[in-house]
Amino acid sequence: MKAYTKYLWFKTNKRREYINITSEVEKAVRESEVIEGMTLVSAMHITAGVYVNDDESGIILDIDEMLEQLAPLGKNYHHHRTGEDNGDAHLKSLLVHHQVILPVTNGKLDLGPWQQVYYAEFDGQRKKRVVIKVMGD
Repeated sequence: MKAYTKYLWFKTNKRREYINITSEVEKAVRESEVIEGMTLVSAMHITAGVYVNDDESGIILDIDEMLEQLAPLGKNYHHHRTGEDNGDAHLKSLLVHHQVILPVTNGKLDLGPWQQVYYAEFDGQRKKRVVIKVMGD
């Protein structure tokens, strides 16, 4: 079995951003030379996430609005008693989750016709990373 690791670094301009990283994940799969296996894509920070969905501005806005309704910015979270102001970002990360596992088939990322991989940043404007781990034969 082969294993290949690649890191992506982000420093977003805004507190919340949704970044399509599909091409970077596909590139990592090619670089790995894995033919059959799996790819783990994981946000390595507690206020960010990774998810799979459509690359369509309307659904991205809907996702953002849903997350804001469930974990609104500015609410007086218990976490803020530590001196932080990002309680909402921690909760949003739980809602989208911090990682996805994706199939690799015939040397390519095996996504459905509309599926794209996204990095979701909920407490941005500082350096964070994502790990891509491709494993298989």
